[in-house]
Amino acid sequence: MTDNVENLVLEHLRALRAGQDRIENELQDIEGRLSAVETGLNGVRRDLVALAEADVRLQITVDRLSERSARIEGRLELRETS
Repeated sequence: MTDNVENLVLEHLRALRAGQDRIENELQDIEGRLSAVETGLNGVRRDLVALAEADVRLQITVDRLSERSARIEGRLELRETS
């Protein structure tokens, strides 16, 4: 009788260990996928920073062109009086 109980306990322990192994494998897979998502997100952030820098450079260029245009209009007396 005690052999049957011991075998039953061992069987349950083996089933629990198999379940734990499966969970550990799935957790490793999830950690790998999360790492890939974080890496991708960092790439997106770098791209956004680069786009913001390009936007600032373009705005500076537009501002300079606007100032030059205003000076040229002033010299040629092309400004409209309001």
